[in-house]
Amino acid sequence: MQKFSIFVTKYAKAIVSIWIVFFLVMGYFALQLPSKLQGDGFFVKDDHSKTMQELSETFDLPAKTIFVLFENKTDDEITVALNKLEQVKSIQEIISPIGIEQLQNGDFSYALLHFGNDVADYFPVVDEIREILSYDQDISITGEPAISKDINVASQKDLMQAEAIGLPIALIVLLLAFGTVVASLLPVIIGAATVIVSFGVLTLLSGTFDLSIFILNIVPMLGLALSIDFALLFINRYREERHTKSIEQAVQIAIQTAGRSIIFSALCVMIGLGAMVVIKVEIFQNIALGGSIVVFLAIVSGLTLLPATIMLLGDRLNKWRILRVTQKATKWQAFAAFVMRRPLLIIVVALALLGAAIIPVKDMDLTIPSKESLPTSYESRATFDKMERAFDFGADAVVYLLAERSNGWDNEDGLTKMLDIQQQLQQEALVKKVDSLFTTAQIDAVEIWQAANIDPKLQAVQAHFIQEDKMYMAVYLDANGSSTEAQDFVREWKDKDLGVPFTLAGAPKFNQEIFDEIASKIGLALIIIMITTFIILMIAFRSILIPVKAIIMNVIGLASTFGLIVYIFQYGHLGIEAGTVVLIMPVIVFCLVFGLSMDYEVFLISRIQEEYLKGADNTTATVDGLVSTSKIITSAALIMIVITGAFAFTDVMPVKQIGVGIAIAIAIDATVIRLMLVPSLMKLFGDWNWWLPFAKKK
Repeated sequence: MQKFSIFVTKYAKAIVSIWIVFFLVMGYFALQLPSKLQGDGFFVKDDHSKTMQELSETFDLPAKTIFVLFENKTDDEITVALNKLEQVKSIQEIISPIGIEQLQNGDFSYALLHFGNDVADYFPVVDEIREILSYDQDISITGEPAISKDINVASQKDLMQAEAIGLPIALIVLLLAFGTVVASLLPVIIGAATVIVSFGVLTLLSGTFDLSIFILNIVPMLGLALSIDFALLFINRYREERHTKSIEQAVQIAIQTAGRSIIFSALCVMIGLGAMVVIKVEIFQNIALGGSIVVFLAIVSGLTLLPATIMLLGDRLNKWRILRVTQKATKWQAFAAFVMRRPLLIIVVALALLGAAIIPVKDMDLTIPSKESLPTSYESRATFDKMERAFDFGADAVVYLLAERSNGWDNEDGLTKMLDIQQQLQQEALVKKVDSLFTTAQIDAVEIWQAANIDPKLQAVQAHFIQEDKMYMAVYLDANGSSTEAQDFVREWKDKDLGVPFTLAGAPKFNQEIFDEIASKIGLALIIIMITTFIILMIAFRSILIPVKAIIMNVIGLASTFGLIVYIFQYGHLGIEAGTVVLIMPVIVFCLVFGLSMDYEVFLISRIQEEYLKGADNTTATVDGLVSTSKIITSAALIMIVITGAFAFTDVMPVKQIGVGIAIAIAIDATVIRLMLVPSLMKLFGDWNWWLPFAKKK
């Protein structure tokens, strides 16, 4: 780090110049990112997606459907609207509700707009349909493409709203920490540069990777919070050294000390992000990619742009003083002395508080969000809710069974096998009905079908369900697609031996694949995080006990966070309507916060270790480390909390829960764990804290 610190101070002007050019170029691409984002990221490359594609290509089943809801409309008015929609070239088929009883109920009726696999980007299509139908407010649309479009719009709005709330408060916290305008603005500028460059890089990668809408919120949430935290730590250390050193020396020492902490902290965060890669769900892959990019750039900007800018600013860093920040730490000294005197009491109280918060976890109800991601003020959500009430929309799930037989199906053996599969399905208690060749033709015997299929109408039915060696059936379940019963049904059926190879698709299969992929891989992700974090902290602090304590306390802190999330979002408190917990929230919050919270572990223990290596005994080193870092940890945590917690005021529910989850976890970590449990345990274990097998004694 010494050679690197000399390089940065020597070429400060060149480093800042390169960053300005890089920022301008990436800023151009960053503006294009929202248009590159598609879908909510809940996608697994498994049977559901492959089967649906096959059904679309072979049997002309729609790849996507948009629903058009009509309120109080005559047949003529409906016909006029649907005729207007015929100008949308990408629509494969329009099914009118006129003459179809199932598509009508009282004052409501709805049409279906079917699309094939040839549509790459649905957002312009949704905009075009809405523009055509904008002449009548009683005609509205919903469906997956419309919901995704609205989530994209809401995400952009949420980002601006969260920044408008979080950044001013973060600036106030920085002013309280530094007292001057320039020193307080610099971390925000570094954070903004990091996020914008990250957006530019992601835009360039969007041609290679499918990027989720939620990238737009997660990346700035993480990038701003980390960059500002790193800058806060760096500037604080620089100002400490500046009292006795030159500007150049102070910057170099800050790089060598605070820079080391920044690198270890960021590595812990990147481990948490990288571990999500093992879960083959698109949103986790996206967050791992986007998060790793923004964290890496936070390191680069924190160790190059920030120190180089400080070199150019010099003592102008303290320009425009608003507050006189005192360097006295008598309150923290009194607090540290109290902790050292009563470590067991502090541990018991802290664990009791965390234990109480953990209790609601037992009731956690996890679901995959869809239209629930949006508030009812958005058209696609409001329209879906109306259809749900009027038509019991979504109450019955559909499972598609696609089977293949090398000898074809249009023969006696093939038809017999088809009828046997149908009858097995009909015997299931959860199955309401099966749409197949036989049920559609209202024939229940192979012999009757063979005798009657010279009828052109029956030949059309056969062409609908049979194409060469492939055959499909639609199975309607008496259960919601996201229900446990529906998922259990497809779990059981996917392993059945039907005598022919087959695959399943539909909402229950989609949900089952997401849940099972997470359940089967989350253990591996956690093992990766814990083992690699242990190794990094062991290397950083030359200790076995410190990383073990850090991991255990992180797990306890995160468990209490999830309990509070259940209390707020599932039980319905603090003005939140009772609902469910988004499936991705525990995974993302655990992986992110496990790394983020190590920031404060590294900040605190690094300073304690520094004092210990200088010759102080364990208790003195712990007190000095706690006193010297408590203010900076509190300030850093406050910034992290306000930036991530600002997303509590946003509209998209997954982002709201993730933001609140991170904010709560950081609050617990920076107070109960880092300021109470860590120093108490450091006191109890004494010199054993610094024990490492085969290492030389101090």
